Amino acid sequence: MATADDAESRAERAVTDLRRAGGFERENLLVMTTTGSGWVDPAAVDTFEYLGAGDAATVAMQYSYLPSWLSYLVDQSKARQAGRELFDAVYDVWSKLPPEQRPRLFVAGESLGSFGGETAFSGEYDLRNRTAGTLFAGPPNFNTLFREFSDQRDPASPEIQPVYKDGRTVRFTGDPAAGMPPADRPWDGARVLYLMNPSDPIVWWSPSLALTEPDWIGQAPGDDVLEEMVWLPFVTFWQVTADLPFSTGVPDGHGHTYKTAYVDGWNAVMRPEGITAQDLDRLRAVVRPDSG
Repeated sequence: MATADDAESRAERAVTDLRRAGGFERENLLVMTTTGSGWVDPAAVDTFEYLGAGDAATVAMQYSYLPSWLSYLVDQSKARQAGRELFDAVYDVWSKLPPEQRPRLFVAGESLGSFGGETAFSGEYDLRNRTAGTLFAGPPNFNTLFREFSDQRDPASPEIQPVYKDGRTVRFTGDPAAGMPPADRPWDGARVLYLMNPSDPIVWWSPSLALTEPDWIGQAPGDDVLEEMVWLPFVTFWQVTADLPFSTGVPDGHGHTYKTAYVDGWNAVMRPEGITAQDLDRLRAVVRPDSG
């Protein structure tokens, strides 16, 4: 934050440092939008580097001094600007490189970072055409593209696991190890994957909960959501609101905690060669919070 007064200048500084470190000479390059005061989940970056066989670089930049939950409430505009400026600055350099010398360009973000990461893109085609793949975890309900993809999902698919345009580019899952539907449809080209636990209140919280019943309440619940969950005016809104501050203090794979999901998520998006099921098991043990 102290390096420059505006997001565009900070993004330029970040890209200058990325070039100095040889980031554009790596095989895989990740643009990561942070949360809060600049935090990036080590599980996301570590997994990206492992599956890239170490031939990888990641660039990110701080946009706030506030912790994540406060940024979530008051710094959305800063996250939006930071996500757009950083990707555009990286893409400007990347696009001018000879095609055979360009790294594979990926985008990722968790929570408010996914919100910021989305803002560099206009939609599905833009994500597919300008990246080699995208991984967003725990997207807030107000994310523009997330809401577009979810609201325009195929009618037969549930809100907790929507299917958008037959899954041709964008897919959703709470458990990537179990698959990313639709399993019977091709998933060619750049892949965009959203990780979202059914019990993650950040994904499902919305002011509209106060007066409007969401689709996910009336549909079959996720595997870690009580079947007794019902919608009541105002009551459900405050129930989900009360869950927000505690959503990260829960076991991996529940609430707003995404750790081992990054292993199968990045494996699906990056499609590295030579990675075995045993390799993925070992990697899960590395990134698992309780692995010691």
